[in-house]
Amino acid sequence: MSTIYALQLLLFAQNSNNQPSSLFDYSAQSLITIVLTSIGIYSAIIIYTRIFGKRSFSKMSSFDFAMTVAVGSITATTILADAVSFLEGALGLVMIYALQLIAAYFRRFKWFRKVIDNQPTLLMDGEVILTENLKAVRVTEGDLRSKLREANVVKLSEVKAVIFETTGNMVVLHNKNNDSIDDWLLKDVQR
Repeated sequence: MSTIYALQLLLFAQNSNNQPSSLFDYSAQSLITIVLTSIGIYSAIIIYTRIFGKRSFSKMSSFDFAMTVAVGSITATTILADAVSFLEGALGLVMIYALQLIAAYFRRFKWFRKVIDNQPTLLMDGEVILTENLKAVRVTEGDLRSKLREANVVKLSEVKAVIFETTGNMVVLHNKNNDSIDDWLLKDVQR
């Protein structure tokens, strides 16, 4: 195979009429399909992340995760698939970024945050391990012990609370001078 022929294969996909297709070919139907598919895929990623829990990603919000996966998928498909033109891929990316901006705006409203975001969850209340909450967020006692060691806890009496944050991080609040935790800090924490 000659180098010129190989370059032609890379630059032009052959359609059914044996004519090279353009990088900028599109149809109204394909653009509508891309818009609807972008909305559907974005929604599906968020729903799946909510269903399968915070452990399905680490140190990312569900929006960050959805955006990362969607952008990667669209980029790969646009680059690798003959059926998707550059314009179609670019429109798909614009839709994902637009959905991200819209979601960021609506997260200002409590009703939207409740539907979309995971809540921080209390895993330990003082020395008491809340096993039902551990099960609900799919964290094992071994994961909890590991985090307590990482936080330099040598006795359970040193723990004021352990919270599983929306990002998948566990936060250990230490018991110093028997101070109580301000209610504001635990306002959105599921108990």
